[in-house]
Amino acid sequence: MTRILCRAVLFDLDGVLVDSTPAVARVWGWWAAQHGFDPEDTVRRAHGRPSLTTIRELVPNADHEAENNEVERREIADLEGVIPLPGAMNLLTSLPPDRWAIATSCTRDLAHVRVKASGLPLPRNLITADDVVIGKPDPEPYIKAAARLGFSTQDCIVVEDAPAGIRAGKAAGARVLALRTTAEDAELLAAEADWIVTDLASVTFEPPNAAGEITLVLKD
Repeated sequence: MTRILCRAVLFDLDGVLVDSTPAVARVWGWWAAQHGFDPEDTVRRAHGRPSLTTIRELVPNADHEAENNEVERREIADLEGVIPLPGAMNLLTSLPPDRWAIATSCTRDLAHVRVKASGLPLPRNLITADDVVIGKPDPEPYIKAAARLGFSTQDCIVVEDAPAGIRAGKAAGARVLALRTTAEDAELLAAEADWIVTDLASVTFEPPNAAGEITLVLKD
């Protein structure tokens, strides 16, 4: 077992706490077909980044706001198969609410509906695409999430599944725990993840010690 001391945990949402893969594949697959792109490649590009970033990259001359609004509308409406990932419920309900936050590339509205659909506890601290100027892989989302909790990023563990999110956490100065829920180990290691486990079922929590540090125990 590996034991990690930290003061707070910063979670990504999709692919870490919530499995929204079927819905994401349906919506982005539809969007790709509308523009003549390969659906599988488009879904891969979109994962872990703000949707507006992907749209601007793939259709530079389009009405980006209109395209993004339609993608978000469809994602908010499509909640079939949105469920908590293994271990997410146990870990979130055991951690003190002031010791964890979510930093997601979703908008606030989309994040709320996915958390509610999954049945997970609503976060007290949530950073979304609406709260940042530049999304992942830029470090801004994780810097703001740590600040919201009152900790430095160096005292936090970021939990991610996507290379873009891992790079965001590392650029913020945090240590990063990667999950095998989306990408292969080679991709996670290339993004410089510090640890890799299968999912959050491999992670348990120990309460704060006398120094105020919490412990994450990795069982993989």
